[in-house]
Amino acid sequence: MRIAPTRPSESYSPIYFLASLGAGGLSTTFFMFLLFWVPHIDRPVPVFEDIMAAFGSGDLMMRAMIIAAMAGIAVMTFMNIRMLIWNLMAFSKFSKTQAYTELKNSNAETTILAMPLAIAMTINVAFINGLVFVPGLWGVIEYLFPLAIIAFSLVGWLAFRFIGDFLGRVLTKGGMFDVTAHNSFSQLLPAFALSMVAVGMAAPAAMSHVPTTIGISLILSTFVGITALVYALFAAFTAFNSMLHYGTAKESSPTLMIVIPIITVLGIMLLRQNHGLHVQYDAHSTAGDNLMLFAKLLSVQILFLALGLLVLKREAYFKDFVFGDKTSPGSYALVCPGVALSVMLQFFINVGLVQAGLVEKFSIAYWGLTAIAIGFQVAMLLLVFRLNKQHFGKPKLL
Repeated sequence: MRIAPTRPSESYSPIYFLASLGAGGLSTTFFMFLLFWVPHIDRPVPVFEDIMAAFGSGDLMMRAMIIAAMAGIAVMTFMNIRMLIWNLMAFSKFSKTQAYTELKNSNAETTILAMPLAIAMTINVAFINGLVFVPGLWGVIEYLFPLAIIAFSLVGWLAFRFIGDFLGRVLTKGGMFDVTAHNSFSQLLPAFALSMVAVGMAAPAAMSHVPTTIGISLILSTFVGITALVYALFAAFTAFNSMLHYGTAKESSPTLMIVIPIITVLGIMLLRQNHGLHVQYDAHSTAGDNLMLFAKLLSVQILFLALGLLVLKREAYFKDFVFGDKTSPGSYALVCPGVALSVMLQFFINVGLVQAGLVEKFSIAYWGLTAIAIGFQVAMLLLVFRLNKQHFGKPKLL
């Protein structure tokens, strides 16, 4: 017997940044437990003090939930940061190779946008960890918001620079974009990266009480969010045309569901902006408005979920790349839609149905719907561990 010379991850692709992104997204799914089940009066989000108070006064189920949520956030954050560091080091080496030069002159150049996407997610994850684990953070939170805006602005600048390199090349030199290889939604990755920056920029609008901070947060997040939406629409329309002509590229078929996380992220951005408009400018959105917002967004997500699963099933993608012997970095793109649906369902249930009075909180119906969100969460946890074993585990004996 001999040992295979390399792991799949040693054939590096920037798409591996999605391994970090997926872990970061899963940490957010655990934060949903605390956000919607731990009382946090006079604050838009729970902080360490709220969590400890609920743990001290809560019943066994409350305590078990808090332990599970905090442990899940900690474990997924560790994985998120570890994979981000690994990717940054691997990308640095990769950028000095001929393979990188070839990538920069192909459609796959946009896969580099997975880097700012993952970095933006890690900043969001760091903020969640601060709320959950750092005592007294809320007392200095206003000083952190300008730093957060600066951090996301830098990541946004990085994303726009990569997008500018790509568009500058393909729009000024004929024949530099292969339309026959545009038969997936992989070109929506820049829009996903910008969406993640936008939702981070919108956080101060939802939590700050300083007018200048709220105003800057609203304006910057709107610009980046609208840019993401416009880019996504153009990329999706042109890609769908190519797919109709050439069929969907099998290894890139998971990207058909990239619309799902983009919608979740932009939906949370809108919710954060609405809260800022309410606090600072007395612009009110009703429970009915929130219900319809999330109902519309979830409807689009379900359509793209059905489309994506249809194509994945017809192409036997799961059989080959998830449960079989084949590997593709693009498999990590399967994690994002499941995570996004879990988060979106939590908002739809708690901000939409409960606040509109259609479902009573903590009723049988409530837990039945919440079980669907948790089901997506658990499935994505299992998928992440499966993919990590495939791509980063020990080489198999042959």
